[in-house]
Amino acid sequence: MNDPFTGPRARAVRPGEHPAWDEALALVNRDLAALLPGRGPLRLLALPSDADAEWEPAERVYVALPDGRRHGDHLDHASRTDPADALASVADAAQDTVLGCLWQVWPVCAEHRLGMHPGRDDDDRVMWECAGGRTPQDPAHVRAIGGLG
Repeated sequence: MNDPFTGPRARAVRPGEHPAWDEALALVNRDLAALLPGRGPLRLLALPSDADAEWEPAERVYVALPDGRRHGDHLDHASRTDPADALASVADAAQDTVLGCLWQVWPVCAEHRLGMHPGRDDDDRVMWECAGGRTPQDPAHVRAIGGLG
């Protein structure tokens, strides 16, 4: 539905509609609850796509705060079927929303006090990475997404 003054209305994505994104968001929300308690869980919102291309999905899905505010790009539509790609896309979008809406760096490495970013380890698992540990004494400074608590 479109509102003539504010544009298209977002709708909440139903549980099970995008299972890989749901699972990824559950992991990300564990880290949000551990490091930013009281912020409430992030959620998935869908907005109609404004693209006319046949290959473009009819809706774009975003990671939003509980009140519906969001920031940054939509989730990569191609990531919706692969758990690792879904986790990378959701973690990146969640980080953009937290930073853009709350003006807060998240997640922050407890050891180095630097912002962490989604990346992949040597086994192609999606992890939070901290740039503070990129020395020969600490070569693999990563933490599992969902395991920061």
